[in-house]
Amino acid sequence: MSDGSQPRTLLWIMVGGGAFFLFTLLVFSLLFFSVRGNSEDEFEFGGSGPKIGVIDVEGVIFQAKPFVDDLKRYADDSSIKAIILRIDSPGGGAAASQEMYDAVRRVRDQKKKMVVASIQTVGASGAYYIASGANKIYANRASIVGSIGVIAEWVNYGDLLHWAKLKEVVLTEGALKDAGDPAREMTPAEHEYLQSLITDMYGQFIHDVAEGRKLKEEDVRSIASGRVWTGEEALPMKLIDQIGGFQAAVDDTAKAVGIHGEPTMVHPARPRHTLLDLFFGDATQFLPDRARMMQTNVSFLYLWR
Repeated sequence: MSDGSQPRTLLWIMVGGGAFFLFTLLVFSLLFFSVRGNSEDEFEFGGSGPKIGVIDVEGVIFQAKPFVDDLKRYADDSSIKAIILRIDSPGGGAAASQEMYDAVRRVRDQKKKMVVASIQTVGASGAYYIASGANKIYANRASIVGSIGVIAEWVNYGDLLHWAKLKEVVLTEGALKDAGDPAREMTPAEHEYLQSLITDMYGQFIHDVAEGRKLKEEDVRSIASGRVWTGEEALPMKLIDQIGGFQAAVDDTAKAVGIHGEPTMVHPARPRHTLLDLFFGDATQFLPDRARMMQTNVSFLYLWR
């Protein structure tokens, strides 16, 4: 009997010890990360002296609010003499890109604070839209610039439904209410309707780039084919103002706003989500959004493929 009970005792010791270890690790993790906390409404500073704010525009653009909020904080802070947008993005949502452009123009034209765009590897489509609102655009010789155009896309899974012997049931009121339904082919009327939206957004893009860059609309339209150029090619086309990397943009901007010596670079502090948030706070932000998962509507994008 003792021979059989001894392995079971050892097993329970191992299970209990493992559970205690995991519990201890969890508690220490909660305490450590909770002390770090969230710093969403603060700035991260890189030294002392006159300040230049830096906002990164990276990856595909989905929403405008974080960018717009950071830009407003910088615009309202008298200690920040200028703002540099460090851009490395192929663009994204049409409305989000446009909202970010409008925010840049407000700071530039109404707040009279200098805004400079520094394009890193890519500053295309919606990202270029944003950059065109700045006072000055820098790009490296091999940076990808341009792609003035609009794309709308969605997935048509009608054949998949047919293969699975499923049938979509949709009730609507209004001839174009379900235009772009991904479960069926598009009608000519729907195609014309959606194309009219794309054409209008395309015209808005051209108009805003022309205003931001102080160019004629017809000149912008002549190059608005969705094509991209290198920074070296974009310079004589007046899509950018100067060849140079981020440090060149910093040095020139500091001189332009009267900063002598090395400026302090200010970066928005991003919120740090903790394990405490997950266990005791609102965890919905960490979970799949059912509404987003069900989204099948047409997406309108200023995006370089």
